[in-house]
Amino acid sequence: MIDRITRVHLRDIWKHEAYDFTTWLQENIDILKEVIGLEIINPEIEQSTGSFNVDITAEDASGNIIVIENQLEKSDHDHLGKIITYLTSFEAKVAIWIVAEPRQEHINAISWLNESTEADFYLIKIEGIKIGESDPAPLMTKIVGPSEEAKSIGKTKQAKSERHKLRFRFWDGLLEHSKSRHNLFNSISPSHYNWIGTSSGLRGVNYSYWIKKDSISLKIYIDRGKEADDENLAIFNELLTKKDQIEEIFGESLDWEELEGSRSCVIKKDYEVGGWQTPEEEWDTIYEKVVESMVRLEKATKPEIQKIRI
Repeated sequence: MIDRITRVHLRDIWKHEAYDFTTWLQENIDILKEVIGLEIINPEIEQSTGSFNVDITAEDASGNIIVIENQLEKSDHDHLGKIITYLTSFEAKVAIWIVAEPRQEHINAISWLNESTEADFYLIKIEGIKIGESDPAPLMTKIVGPSEEAKSIGKTKQAKSERHKLRFRFWDGLLEHSKSRHNLFNSISPSHYNWIGTSSGLRGVNYSYWIKKDSISLKIYIDRGKEADDENLAIFNELLTKKDQIEEIFGESLDWEELEGSRSCVIKKDYEVGGWQTPEEEWDTIYEKVVESMVRLEKATKPEIQKIRI
């Protein structure tokens, strides 16, 4: 005969969280160790940090500090704050939060902490169960834990965030420099994207800067939207008939691209003078070069763009 599992209220097993459950966990730390797959040794109860007392501190096999916070209720913001406080106060490498009912927002928070910090965070759900008429027993389930994938995701997000900040600062400086030379980009704000653009005055035809790690491009980007392939090509070809004149005024050759497989067309100039990854103290040199080139590009093309009727 196979009996059914029934749930037992945790307070029927451990009436007092600190006196009963925490003491029991210290004496039965191997159960937690099996659930998370981490060596946990030398558990001690109620260690103090300022005005707070962490439920249990312990060590892993390498001597790194582990902090454990118990909550025989639904997870809440107060205990989330406590586990982070304990981690920093004890300079711990591992934080374990044991709860009766993990809320989704706290599952998300612990996942984020694993991605965004060097520490390892575990969120463990604890239930009380019985099989038939047996004595009650704890059932622990790992809801969230650290992983190489989580740390990798975190590093990728951090790198992306740093890239966005750098690009924003780069565009901010370029736009300030641009204001001293012409007013084409005066109404444009910096962004974290890899490009900034402004209208030429003809719908769907924009002047833009495009930046990479170590290069930057000037583009006239022609895209009047869906179902406008013919219009895009007509504008491009109209300008192409003035190619020699435009390049003579610009002072350099340009790349003229119909962009096969795309509805848009591009006229551009690439410069290998540095990009957003170039040391910031060298950005002024880049600004001087590309803004001066954009002034010439506008001078060479704006009169021809204004003549187009479509």
